[in-house]
Amino acid sequence: MAAIAAQPLVLMAVLLTIGTDNYEAAASSGVCSPSSSPTTWSGLNGETHTDTSLATWTCDLTYVQDWETTNSLSQYLLTNEGDSVSVTFKPKSGSGPSFTATVSITPGAVGGTVNSFAETSVSFGSTKPTLVPAVPAT
Repeated sequence: MAAIAAQPLVLMAVLLTIGTDNYEAAASSGVCSPSSSPTTWSGLNGETHTDTSLATWTCDLTYVQDWETTNSLSQYLLTNEGDSVSVTFKPKSGSGPSFTATVSITPGAVGGTVNSFAETSVSFGSTKPTLVPAVPAT
């Protein structure tokens, strides 16, 4: 059996592209998560059969609201609600792989708590992310 070494991921200098624009300066968290459920069928004889459904995906984004900057992430999400767009998430700028998915845009909250940054979160319906291997340096 092979011993597989691990290279733990620390998110830093992340790149986040939604549609054709980069929004990593506005986001503090990005996560694509699968969800699936086991299904069990029981026969009259007491035998059971269990299987698990294919995962459905969401991409969750936490970001700071910005209603003053033209084309800010806040404005983009509000304006493009319901649109399906490509998202690229590259956990380490300059190295490692990236992930792409198609998400359905939903806007985030407006407003927040006084004397604090107006941070909000959204959950986009998503396709299964595709792993895009890093291109070796030449």
